[in-house]
Amino acid sequence: MQDRILIAGTHSGCGKTTVTCALLAALKARGLELTAFKCGPDYIDPMFHRVAIGIPSHNLDPFFCTEKQLRKLFAARAKGLSIIEGAMGYYDGIGPKGQSSSYHVAKATDASAILVIDVKGMYASAGAVLKGFLKFRSDSRIQGVIFNGASPILYEGLRQVARDANIIPMGFLPKVPELSIPSRHLGLLTAGEIQNIQQRLCCLGELAQQYIDLDEVLAIAAKAQPITVVPKRAKPLLGVRVAIAQDEAFCFLYQENLELLQELGCDLCFFSPLRHVALPQHIGGLYLPGGYPELYLDGLCGNTSMRQTIKDAIGNGLPTIAECGGFLYLHDMLDGFPMTGVICGAAYRTEKLQRFGYATLTAKRDNLLCNTGKSIRVHEFHYYESENCGEDFAAHKASGTSTYACCHASDTLFAGFPHLYFPANPEFTKNFVQKAIEYAKKHA
Repeated sequence: MQDRILIAGTHSGCGKTTVTCALLAALKARGLELTAFKCGPDYIDPMFHRVAIGIPSHNLDPFFCTEKQLRKLFAARAKGLSIIEGAMGYYDGIGPKGQSSSYHVAKATDASAILVIDVKGMYASAGAVLKGFLKFRSDSRIQGVIFNGASPILYEGLRQVARDANIIPMGFLPKVPELSIPSRHLGLLTAGEIQNIQQRLCCLGELAQQYIDLDEVLAIAAKAQPITVVPKRAKPLLGVRVAIAQDEAFCFLYQENLELLQELGCDLCFFSPLRHVALPQHIGGLYLPGGYPELYLDGLCGNTSMRQTIKDAIGNGLPTIAECGGFLYLHDMLDGFPMTGVICGAAYRTEKLQRFGYATLTAKRDNLLCNTGKSIRVHEFHYYESENCGEDFAAHKASGTSTYACCHASDTLFAGFPHLYFPANPEFTKNFVQKAIEYAKKHA
């Protein structure tokens, strides 16, 4: 079964994640087989799907992937009913034309959309919002609406507003402040940081069962046509162990990245730079993903054994990918705290997002991932800056607003602020794995 629905929003912060989690919790309580997806490059929302609700979750990013690739990724991972959570506003993407938006994901996956409207401060005007979203694209794919933050009395009127706009009213979620999900500078808190998160989401599920027409949601999802593409798995290389940092400080990991490494024959061994004293043994590669190292400076700084081990290993040629938070960890200093010292210079927080958004990197030199002139699609999302961002790639913003130098790259290292989505760059992922195999053989 490939039933599916996309939960779209009018704008960021309208309640897409709340509604999505409420639906997942409610439908899981019914005993349905579920799969969750997130539009775009977001790391945190899939954590709620996976960690807090216990449902497999994956990313569908229309900048990293072609429409054909999106369909393959979806078909390979969709089981039972799939709920796809949108990003930002439904039509928002790159530039004023909204390229690579949630709307494009809905089209690529042939999913109908349910629009979430936060009705704080509006009533009849919700009809104008609805009609605007329905008419903005000739094929909006919007089949229903859920009103967030309404009350039973207010919903009686909103239901008529929806019907007047010729759209199916599918219920509402009442505003319950104690069930809200807190945010910080990069978005929501992660699922593991919120006290009683399972209980909160269980309560949201109960609200969805009471106030949302779940049968109508299922009926709309069942209208989706099956996607019949046959996913092609990567050909495995020789087996090699790859160490991956994973703890509170390093938690921004795409599930698809891990799956591709495994398809290529990697044995993934996870470790904590906060708690472990050394890297796992007999490894051929190292992956330091993004996260929140700035929130755990005492622990990272205090673990001098791990810092020295990583510095020595990279210095001895261990093939390494370090993204954003992982890149910060490689500096001499981070906000005044000593780190590993692989990258000369300090990293520090600024008051605004730096180089936020999608970009394409073009290599200025042969390196761990690719040869000179080759391009890699990436995204950046950080408040931090570095005294030594690197000069080995030229980054071209997808919006066309700027070009800048970035990243440290050598035969054995790729380190910088940009995040990588491995399925969009499978050949470069293979190059990393091949280097890891060569290193493991040499150091056996």
